[in-house]
Amino acid sequence: MLYPGLYEQVINNALNSELAKIPEARKSTAPIDTAEAAKVLAQYLTDVVQKGLENVQDNGGGIEAQIQLANQIVTTIQNTTQEADFAALGVDQRAEQLLALLQQNDPRLATIGKSAKDLDRPETSIAQSSLFTGAIHEPQMYTELKKEIVSADRIDMLVSFIKWSGLRLIMDELRQFAQSGGELRIITTSYMGATDVKAIEELHALPNTKIKVSYDTKRTRLHAKTYVFYRDTGFTTAYVGSSNLSNAAISSGLEWNVKVTRKDLPETIEKIAATFESYWNSSEFEYYDEGQRERLIRALKAEKYSETDHSGIYTLDILPYSYQQEILDRLDAERTVRGYNRNLVVAATGTGKTVISALDYKRFCRQHPGQPCRLLFVAHREEILKQSLYTFRAVLKDANFGELYVGSHKADSIDHLFVSIQTFNSQELAAKTAADFYDYIVVDEFHHAAAPTYQKLLEYYQPKVLLGLTATPERMDGKSVLDYFGGRIAAEIRLPEAIDRKLLCPFQYFGVTDAADLSSLKWRTGGYDKNELSNLYTLSGMVAERRADLVVNSILKYVTDIDEVKGLGFCVSISHAQFMARYFNTHGIPSMALTGDSPDEERNAAKQRLVSGELRFLFVVDIYNEGVDIPEVNTVLFLRPTESLTVFLQQLGRGLRLAENKDCLTVLDFIGQANKKYNFEEKFAALLSNATRSVSRELKEGFVSAPKGCYIQLEKIAAKYVLDNISASYDRTSGLVARAAAFTEDTGLPLTLGNFLDYYHLDPRAIYSKKVCFSRLCVRAGAASDFAEPLEETMTKALARFAVIDSRRWIRFLLELLPKLDNTDFAALSPVEKRMLQMFYVTLWGKTAESWEDEKVLDNLYALSDSPVLLGELQALLQYQYDCIDFIDEPVDVGFDCPMDLHCTYTRDQLLVALDFLKPATVREGVKWLPEKQLDVFFVTLNKVDKDYSPTTMYKDYSINESLFHWQSQSTTAENSATGQRYIHHRAKGSRVLLFVREFKADARFGGAGAYTYLGTVNYVKHEGSRPMNITWRLDRPIPAKFLKKTNKLIVG
Repeated sequence: MLYPGLYEQVINNALNSELAKIPEARKSTAPIDTAEAAKVLAQYLTDVVQKGLENVQDNGGGIEAQIQLANQIVTTIQNTTQEADFAALGVDQRAEQLLALLQQNDPRLATIGKSAKDLDRPETSIAQSSLFTGAIHEPQMYTELKKEIVSADRIDMLVSFIKWSGLRLIMDELRQFAQSGGELRIITTSYMGATDVKAIEELHALPNTKIKVSYDTKRTRLHAKTYVFYRDTGFTTAYVGSSNLSNAAISSGLEWNVKVTRKDLPETIEKIAATFESYWNSSEFEYYDEGQRERLIRALKAEKYSETDHSGIYTLDILPYSYQQEILDRLDAERTVRGYNRNLVVAATGTGKTVISALDYKRFCRQHPGQPCRLLFVAHREEILKQSLYTFRAVLKDANFGELYVGSHKADSIDHLFVSIQTFNSQELAAKTAADFYDYIVVDEFHHAAAPTYQKLLEYYQPKVLLGLTATPERMDGKSVLDYFGGRIAAEIRLPEAIDRKLLCPFQYFGVTDAADLSSLKWRTGGYDKNELSNLYTLSGMVAERRADLVVNSILKYVTDIDEVKGLGFCVSISHAQFMARYFNTHGIPSMALTGDSPDEERNAAKQRLVSGELRFLFVVDIYNEGVDIPEVNTVLFLRPTESLTVFLQQLGRGLRLAENKDCLTVLDFIGQANKKYNFEEKFAALLSNATRSVSRELKEGFVSAPKGCYIQLEKIAAKYVLDNISASYDRTSGLVARAAAFTEDTGLPLTLGNFLDYYHLDPRAIYSKKVCFSRLCVRAGAASDFAEPLEETMTKALARFAVIDSRRWIRFLLELLPKLDNTDFAALSPVEKRMLQMFYVTLWGKTAESWEDEKVLDNLYALSDSPVLLGELQALLQYQYDCIDFIDEPVDVGFDCPMDLHCTYTRDQLLVALDFLKPATVREGVKWLPEKQLDVFFVTLNKVDKDYSPTTMYKDYSINESLFHWQSQSTTAENSATGQRYIHHRAKGSRVLLFVREFKADARFGGAGAYTYLGTVNYVKHEGSRPMNITWRLDRPIPAKFLKKTNKLIVG
């Protein structure tokens, strides 16, 4: 009988006939994914075979009959596959298991009476997984560890800390293991100062033993506990659980540990091994040797007593976190690719903006050796300047770098100056220095720059680099600071990344259904009419009262304890803020309204009263989006729709500061029926870690991509409002047409492809996946004249493929070529240009050109000139793609003039024709050998199945770190085959290996086959196994931070 609920069951004949009686609406089935089919079917057959063997036994058949059935199954497999190897896999009639094997010259054989039977083995099976809970009847964990140690060939241990009390229980066995040639690797940390230095020293004294330690526990957060015992026999085991290496943890205590075996959970062992390898090769863990003892003692003390001694800070290398490296890469691209040297970095307060500026300045100095590299760092508060000077000194490893010029601090030299804007003006610094005196200027909290005090500084100086740092690029007075930066934000730290990195506090976001209907309110440029909105929320009698009542009730429903609340409520107008404060006070929730007109004393007093608990809420219009920080805020109310994504994130950021005793931020967003022009999509997309899934899908599946520790929940009707709005806006072509029709009126900008994509934060494929081109969209919107062009259908299909191009060289070539197609002699182009033209041809027409003098080929190319509207759109799209490039590519030496550049994205067809292989459609596998070019080309799909997470296939191909890549060959490739030998000895044989990687087979959001990122040439390091071979390759150029989080599936946070 079938019970209602969840299944993951292979449908057999019996199940099929039962399901046939059940109506479609009551059941959900899906095809078995081809990438996982072998595993799924084998798992199913395990049950079938076990039941069959038990049946044979129950019917009086002995073990001989069971072996006979097993061998019949093996024979069937051999007959089907025609592989002779399977004949050897029949079970021997004696019905025995091999338990141990000794080497021919094993010293134990010399001991009288000793044999393989006397080998120590764990009491628990090494073929079946089990759980240790510290129960009385089960073996003790440490006694099992002893037996695992002496029977292993290689051991990896990963623990937060190591106590001598725990280590000494297994030390004799570890010594015996290491002295017998066993290889031992240990990763640990200085976490909480709990590690004993003696334990590390004793381990370090062992032969064949390597130890790595993380001293940076704020960054590493390692709490995993794992002991892995590798056996060359294939019977590898691992213990994963809650036990650190301490006496209490491994001999008593309520610790749970799962023993995992390779035989029944091979994918889990693969993930453990891959994750350990990734940590081992991470720069966060450093080798421990004799010279590190003092440093370890210092780090453990500092952890124990939270010392604030900075003496060692100027000797340590400060390395960027991956999200900071991404920003540095983008700044480099802004300057190198586009020539923009005025750059704005947007990042929430508390995410290390100053470190980024210091690392960027350090790079600037490296790029300008022998020059003074004069620096001016401007901020408006003394404590910011002191902290920034300290950061620059630490990054540059120079305790004497820079001078403070603020308050009572006077500067002897102005070459590297940290100055307040007040001092800058009062000392008339601009009058005393030339306009190009400073090479590199940083302005912190750049949103203040629109104030008159900053004008002299910004208008006078002409530095080589101007770097602006801010959490709030949109000022509440409507002045945008983007004008100083050509209207561009160079780079920003996305909120989810900052939360995943524990730089900001996690949030719990509740979308509350708001009864107020805003769908008919007037919509002016960029948003609702503020007066109408304010009147609805404050002056509409019962409606306003009812809404305020809903706000109070929602707070009581969602917050843990109203007495613990320190809240900010964002309102639409002064009268709205005052109305809410009055309403809350009359309902016993002490509150106050603050506005831009409130004097500083009142503002600061209000802040103190909120922090002390005297007030529960401050209702604000604009000021708390800027400047005033209250890290203790633990509740935020969005009492008005926020049209600007930037303002929404600024307001949310006000509550995300870390503070003592603050677990998370509670966010209540009141969601009513919105105007169709209101953009819910971008708002929720900005809160999610995974940008590859659509907001509609996330909403339906419960926002699984919320950042770590965060939670997003929409009440039923609020969810319906959001879904309806999104599907009417972007999910349907009609929504895009409506946006195009009102674009100029709403934004004040001309309707161009670039403006449209930028303003609505759209990927071009959001348009092209609808099988419509932008030009046709504009015609339907009544914003452009109708046109009829021969290539419309062909071009519309191809535009989605052009929307992933990000190669500078190829885009420049096309932008130069496309306007003069009629006057180009294609046969006279250089070889590399012909290859780029071939890439273009296969992208547009889906086939290659045999010859550039062929009439059909020329007709196709000339027909482009007869489609001026679509040709113009293609050029606009290519220019848009060029303007979005956020990395620096470089050519790759592959032995001939190849047009592909490092880290650019190409479809399979594009990359194959670039390598002169003109039959791309014939390549179906993930590898291609091009003998005439002596190139092995690898096409790697990281997620081999259609779902986002599959433990069976995820750990076959992945990056171990930025320079090492783990790759699994095809299952038929043996290490001694010609192909296997070519992989191993490619350098000696004069061939190269090219690596192309993509995350998914198909694009989940927009459809179509996924394109590949070119990671360049790789070199063989080592391999394990055969049929398939698991090969580790070293990349010639490291993977940039922006790709690393996709290729390294083991990365945490």
